[in-house]
Amino acid sequence: MLKKGIPRHSQISQWIRNQIDEGLFEPEEKLPSENELAKKFDVSRVTIRRALQSLESEDIIYRCQGLGSFVSDKRTPHNLVRLTDFNEDMDRAGLNASSEVHEFKVIEAPTWLQAPLQIEEGTKVLQIDRLRLGDGKPIAFDSTWLTIFYGQLLSADTLKHSTIYKILEDEYDIKVVRGTYRFTADIADKQLSAELNVEEGSPLLLIERSTYTIGNKPVYFQRRYYRTDKVMYEMTLERPQESNGNFANMPLKEFIPIFNR
Repeated sequence: MLKKGIPRHSQISQWIRNQIDEGLFEPEEKLPSENELAKKFDVSRVTIRRALQSLESEDIIYRCQGLGSFVSDKRTPHNLVRLTDFNEDMDRAGLNASSEVHEFKVIEAPTWLQAPLQIEEGTKVLQIDRLRLGDGKPIAFDSTWLTIFYGQLLSADTLKHSTIYKILEDEYDIKVVRGTYRFTADIADKQLSAELNVEEGSPLLLIERSTYTIGNKPVYFQRRYYRTDKVMYEMTLERPQESNGNFANMPLKEFIPIFNR
């Protein structure tokens, strides 16, 4: 099976890569053991370890001591300790971000929206509904509401390839300085199932987000529905030890979305 003139560990690494690319080894599936691979290719375990180390360095697989090697789920973490927008998240994940604007209309704000936007009853707001895509595939669907003051600075055409953050900050020098997030679970209704290409009743991750500019002024309120097979969130905490030997509060080190390609 192995060819002469090419390092054996390189050939074995490529064989495993091909198996993963062809779907013969699924994400999170355990690979054959070092002994099994050594017998298959008639090589030493040292050669197998070199092949696996190469794959691990490329994040194609990961290894757990005492358990073996597993196929990476190909999800890429992104730092959300700082406030990011959808395009920035996609860029860090190595995905090409785009959006389809399905609604861009002025409505009278419903009662529940008065508090998040700090507006009075009867105030007109701009509602924007977008399907968010990564490499052309549906990842999320969001509805965003802005006061007319900020909404008038946007256009449906520009939002196909840019974001609210980028337009306000780059073109109008309106800085988005703070955001609050609330995470809940939801299920896909008829509209969301059609938008996200999932079965009706499928679980979704709902993130409600309020963003603010200088002076604690609300910029927008948003509801984003993520496909749960495309994203999950991972939190990293530190456990610092004080000089007296006691453990202090654990500050948030990372809070990251992980996307499945």
